[in-house]
Amino acid sequence: MRVSDFAVPVVFVFVLVYGLFRKVDIFGEFAEGVKDGLRTVYDIFPALFTLVMSVGMFRASGGLDLIAALVAPVTNFFGFPKEVVPLMLMRPFSGSGAVAIYESILQQNHPDSYAGRVASVILGSSETTFYVIAVYFAATKVRKTRHALPAAMAGDVTLWILSGLIVGLMFY
Repeated sequence: MRVSDFAVPVVFVFVLVYGLFRKVDIFGEFAEGVKDGLRTVYDIFPALFTLVMSVGMFRASGGLDLIAALVAPVTNFFGFPKEVVPLMLMRPFSGSGAVAIYESILQQNHPDSYAGRVASVILGSSETTFYVIAVYFAATKVRKTRHALPAAMAGDVTLWILSGLIVGLMFY
């Protein structure tokens, strides 16, 4: 057994002992925390559900493949692997969708191939931009995202360009 196996039970017992020592209503505080958590879920669920459903419908309709085909001439011009374009387009919206595309890239290409390495850099260095904005701004009840989306998308575009360039310079 490792020390880390005991981390959660030790913290749990510590909280119980500390609460008893301070004469805190542990169950009442726990129930209040659950209530706050459910309020948060209630606040972010519509944005999260909308995002998940729209990404699923977009992929199922073939929209991702259509946009990937339209973007391919530009990405080919810069030497970006065409196999990675669907991942590049999906990653800002869906982490699980991006992982599924990533797995298919690695199955069709070797992980040490140019496409496999670029896909690995993109998956490891990027964030699900729209998911994060939807969830965080819904949780904080911010309605005007202002410059958050353009700044985040500028970071994503920079990552897409640099991932292909740096992998190409370092390995090929």
